Amino acid sequence: MAETLFTLDRRNFRDCQHMFRGKRDQEYYSGDFWVEESANVDVRSERKAVGAMSIIRQRSASNLFFRRSQQHIRDDATDISILWFVRRGALSFSNQCGSKLARPGDVMVTRSMSPFLIECRTDGDQMHEGLHVTVPTHLLRSHIAQDLGAGLVMAGGRPELAMAERMLGEVFADDGRLGEPSARLLVDTAIALVVNAMQGLEDLQPSRQSIAERRLEEVLRFIEVHLSDPQLSTAMVARGCGISPRYLSFLLRLRETSFSELVWEQRLVKAREWLGKSDPRSISISEIAYGVGFKSPAHFSRMFKRVFGSNPREFRGEKCGSEAFLELSSGSALLQ
Repeated sequence: MAETLFTLDRRNFRDCQHMFRGKRDQEYYSGDFWVEESANVDVRSERKAVGAMSIIRQRSASNLFFRRSQQHIRDDATDISILWFVRRGALSFSNQCGSKLARPGDVMVTRSMSPFLIECRTDGDQMHEGLHVTVPTHLLRSHIAQDLGAGLVMAGGRPELAMAERMLGEVFADDGRLGEPSARLLVDTAIALVVNAMQGLEDLQPSRQSIAERRLEEVLRFIEVHLSDPQLSTAMVARGCGISPRYLSFLLRLRETSFSELVWEQRLVKAREWLGKSDPRSISISEIAYGVGFKSPAHFSRMFKRVFGSNPREFRGEKCGSEAFLELSSGSALLQ
């Protein structure tokens, strides 16, 4: 369940600098935080921890300010990225490069390793509300190429952003019935949706596909759906997609492959994934071979070894051995 990170009112808002990171300074990073004095100071920040990340809902009847300087960065080099979902009011970000403004429905992404000033502004009803996620930046590095030190604003209206906010809101509101692994999966998925929206900023309109490209998508989908059928053939695919076998060959040349190469590659890749993730006691190698469309386990074993350098049994033994070693190492570490 969510816990209160801090609350501020007329009695204690001048002490906010010592409160905004929580009782043990476990959230955010160091900086100068202050609240604009007004007749109705009412700030509430609640936190839901999910692994190394936190979902924080913040509501305020006053404007809030946060400044991070080079001195703060030198004193505290915590590299955190924050995904800000603006619900009410506005969020202003400024640094030496200029300023940016996020309005309700928009999402802003900032990083702690460059100086900035952030202002959480109230709306006409004197209310600011936002949902934001603090993420160690190294968790985003594999997905995001650009430097987020200058801040990034994504306009509302993109379905990925709306869906990400709904998922995060559901995890935040969960009363404990959702297990940690499921909560982590939902948060990871929400972040992936935001990353997808980032990567599509330069091309907000879907690209127009040629007829050949659309047909190729249909072909690839048909092959994946029917991959487990050992009778899968060019004739079957052509008939299922409403094209001629000759045109099918032309489409696959656009992908620089042939029908047989594509099908066997996909079958072997799926089989390897299945072998790596399955328990030998629950499913046999023969069942996996038939499950991805091979007509015999022997044929599957020969092709698997030719491509991956070991037969399916050896591959599965190596995977199981590695997992057992990791479990043993973890246990040993706990005992020390």
